[in-house]
Amino acid sequence: MTATVNSNSTSDALARLAAVIESRLPARGGDPEKSYVARLLHKGPDAFLKKIGEEATEVVMAAKDADHGGDRSKIVNEVADLWFHTMVALAHYGFSPSDVTAELERREGTSGIEEKALRKVQQRGIEEQQKGQASE
Repeated sequence: MTATVNSNSTSDALARLAAVIESRLPARGGDPEKSYVARLLHKGPDAFLKKIGEEATEVVMAAKDADHGGDRSKIVNEVADLWFHTMVALAHYGFSPSDVTAELERREGTSGIEEKALRKVQQRGIEEQQKGQASE
């Protein structure tokens, strides 16, 4: 099975979903009695972060099941749930799918190994800077 990507329709679908999620933010009048998203947002980060953890686990379980003859389409269903709940978190923290896309584009052409090594170097620099400030 090969993946086909239509970036315009994908980004359009994510942008439409992001707009709906943003409209459910408490600051925009999202009603927890009428909307699942508004209810999650009203409960606060613990609620949607817990859902992200649950959905990530369900992605892993669906993939493991698929490796043993299970229904492969469940992977897509669970990833959709994971993306949805992650988008709720993005909205809560003031981000959108386009922010994630921009980060992925920034990383494009960089090997994952190089990217990870660069992040470690940057983290070490931050830690050294913090140690220097603490000793002042």
